[in-house]
This record gives sequence, structure tokens and C-alpha cells, in this order.
Amino acid sequence: MSTVKPLKAGRPKKEFVEQVNCPPYDVISVKEAKELYKKSELNYVKVIRPEVHFPDDYDPYREEVYLKGKENLQQYFKDGIFFVEDKPSFYIYEEIMGDIRQVGLVGIFSCKEYEEGKIKKHELTREEKEIDRAKHIDILGAQTEPVFLAYRSWEKLDNLIFEGTKFPKEYDFVADGVRHILYLAKDDEYIKEIQKLFAELPHLYIADGHHRSQAAWRVMKWRSERNPKHTGEEPYNFFLAVVFPHKVLHIMDYNRVVKDLPGLTEEEFLNKLREKFEIEELKVRGNDAKPKMVHTFSMYLNGKWYSLKAKPSIIKEDDPINSLDVSILQNEVLDPILGIKDPRRDKRIDFVGGIRGLTELEKLVDSGEFKVAFALYPTTMEQLFRVADAGMIMPPKSTWFEPKLRSGLFLHLLDPLQ
Repeated sequence: MSTVKPLKAGRPKKEFVEQVNCPPYDVISVKEAKELYKKSELNYVKVIRPEVHFPDDYDPYREEVYLKGKENLQQYFKDGIFFVEDKPSFYIYEEIMGDIRQVGLVGIFSCKEYEEGKIKKHELTREEKEIDRAKHIDILGAQTEPVFLAYRSWEKLDNLIFEGTKFPKEYDFVADGVRHILYLAKDDEYIKEIQKLFAELPHLYIADGHHRSQAAWRVMKWRSERNPKHTGEEPYNFFLAVVFPHKVLHIMDYNRVVKDLPGLTEEEFLNKLREKFEIEELKVRGNDAKPKMVHTFSMYLNGKWYSLKAKPSIIKEDDPINSLDVSILQNEVLDPILGIKDPRRDKRIDFVGGIRGLTELEKLVDSGEFKVAFALYPTTMEQLFRVADAGMIMPPKSTWFEPKLRSGLFLHLLDPLQ
């Protein structure tokens, strides 16, 4: 059983949404956030990244930073830029990027079901990042950005969510090449039918937003301990999310660049690779070099692209983790040949989201900053489900979802407005 509830969202009035909306907090740097804020002081980065108001060397985890975010959020409502919906409602969120179209449901979901593993995860979280987002939620008294959830596509529910695009259109704008449309679903019968069908789903899955969901769970724990009259129905027991049927979701490649070939010549490096991969030089550039199938990699070295096809002996198809291409690359190349044992912490490796294309990999290597780049075939939703269902954790930087959810379109208030 999966619980979903409508929410009385706080959100911007239609005329302000294009000035307010911004990318999620975790895909922009502080520098980029400050640039957005300079362009428009209405930009929502001042809520999700309140460090835009402080010097570059200021500690972003100090309480006054979060308090500034709270002040900014409250000011939106005082100035009439944001308002609170008059009744609990669902929203239908549609995103269009080229020929990709995904339609999902905005609602609030159970922190308790997350705790019980009914909402499944596939990534580890970093404690300091969890606590940062938990303090942000707790001090602001609001969940200011949604988690990105998925469920195994079920035609009956898929169709019902898609039918939500018949409701009034609240927002329709383009940002960073993606069209974002939000529909308001106030209809009581529609809300009941959505909840009825979700109650038949055994599980939901976190696609993106593991730190946000873990932070919401922490806040539930903190606030329930502080509340002697805790019932389990307070707003803090639920977290804001957008949930999509998995068939509409698009995972892009998440690529790697490495700074050096430690102690190896290029020929020695290629010879070591030939022990585990069939290697072919490619006569292409840019995105034409993308790998065409699972267990095949593209490598950029000294101005040339190579195809690396994993030999059957290194593929463990019966293992949900070690059969992933990110694991094959780590276990057979990055660790034993290049000496990168912990890609989370090793400064010699960096990660490049597929949205930036393979020309970005060429640029990084041609600049001399990096020696070699690896382009991967994207992880699939079925692989993600397989890992999550097994209660396992994917290697770092395994998935890159596009298009991203936009921030500043709706939020979940935990406290009354001041």
C-alpha cells in the first residue's frame, strides 16, 4: 500500500513564476546561485540557497543562513508573490524536453512508509548533507523542493495521471530548454480515485532526491520528539514529491573523466584494457561516439575515441550491482588499472552528466586537465528497480535523470505563516 495525499501548497502567482523558478539546489553551485539572484531578486535560489546573501567564504551551515532563507520565504507571502492554496489539491506536472514528455503527480507521501522501506532507495546519503537539508526544512518550516519518485508503470494509474492534464493549467513556461506545465487538480472524485489506485501499489521508488527524503525523515523524528501531542498526521509526517510512471522517465549517461594514467604509457594502458575488453578505434567525434549498447563503453584518449566492449568473463549478469556498467568500469578499470578505489573521495576523478554531451568530455581531455574520459551506456529503470528491490545500493553517480524537476513551483508548509 502506498499513501499519497493532496496538499495545500504554497506557490507563486502565475505572473511571477518565470521570475521565481530555478534549478534544484543540488545541481547549481553557490556561484551559479548568486548569478541567478543578481539577474532577479525574486529568484527562488534565495530560499533554497540562502548563502547567496553571504560572502563566498561564509559557513553555509550557520543558523543565520537558514534563518535568512526563512525570512526570504516569508517575504514572498507578505509581498503577495506567493499564496497558499485554498484547499488540499493534487497537481499534475508535465515536462517536455525535445521528444521526451513526462507527466507526473505532485502530492505528499509518508515518511513512515519511507522508514519502513515501502518507498525504496538505491543510493547512499552523506550525513552532513542530510543534516544540512533537515535543518533547512526544520528552520524554514517548509519542504521547499520535491523528491523525484517513480512507480512501476500500471496502465490504469498511468492513464488517470495523464487525464489530469484536462484540469486548469496554472503554469506554462520554458526554462533551460524544458517546457514546464502545472495543472491544478482540485476535483474531489479525481483525488479519491488517485488515492485508491496508489493504495494498490506495493512500493514506490526514489529516482532522485535521496538527501531530501532522508532529511524529511529526520525532521519527522526531531519534531515528533519535540511534540508531546504527536499523532502521526501532522504535516511533518509527509514529504513533498512528484511521482512518475517509470516508462516516461529518461535516464541519461553519467560519464567519468580521470586526471592521469598513474605510471603507465598510453600503450601500456591500452594493453591492460585489452585483457578485459575488445577494443576498436572509432572514426567519429562528439555524441556520435556514444556507446550503443549495455556493457559497451566509449573512451577518449589523446584525441581519439575507442569502443570498449566488455568480455563475457567480466560480466556478472546474476548480480544486480556488479552487472551494472558503472560497476564494471570501477571494478575492472578505475580501481585495478588507474588506482581509483573510492570514486566518492578521490580527487583524480570527476563526473559529467550526460546532458552536457560527449563534446564536454573531449573538451576536458583536450584541455590537459584530464587524461582520459569514459562514456557509459545509461543505467535503465529496470536495473534501478532490480537494485532497490534487492535492498542494495548503487555505486555513486549511476543515474542522471533529465529533465530535472524545477524548484519554486510549489512547496509543502509544515508551520503556519508568520
